[in-house]
Amino acid sequence: MSVQHVSVFPSLSDSVFSDRFNRIDKLFSQLTGDSPVSSVPAYDLKHVEENRYALTVSVPGWKEHELEIELRGDRLSVAGHREQASQHASDEADKESGRWIHRGISRHDFQLSFSIPEHIKVTEASLAEGLLNIDLLQEIPESEKPRRIPIAIGGQRTLEHQ
Repeated sequence: MSVQHVSVFPSLSDSVFSDRFNRIDKLFSQLTGDSPVSSVPAYDLKHVEENRYALTVSVPGWKEHELEIELRGDRLSVAGHREQASQHASDEADKESGRWIHRGISRHDFQLSFSIPEHIKVTEASLAEGLLNIDLLQEIPESEKPRRIPIAIGGQRTLEHQ
């Protein structure tokens, strides 16, 4: 199982470290002839509106009951766990047929973990055509929203009664 922690608003150091790791992984893969280590599905994160975000995770071949979305504190986790019975039956069928020439579709369990800002809620999740779509909404309470403070010109003014 592969675990990846990703910030919704990644910093420069996150991308630099990730890039270095990916380069090292590719180098070892070229030297050994193995496929790269990463088996984490690809994803897109889009800022839709002022307080709305859309996360799309590529999960071809996964079924709804094999996927799990969990929001706990400031972490959003998306995980995929294959059923052992269906995976074993699929492996047995593959051995009997023996017709695979190339098998590049990842069938490994995975977990993506995202660091998210406060007050984020998952409003909807759907699975269609191999894409898991998760809609996120950030609802900031009025008491925590920034507010403009008026500045008085020339100090306080005294009103006189006439």
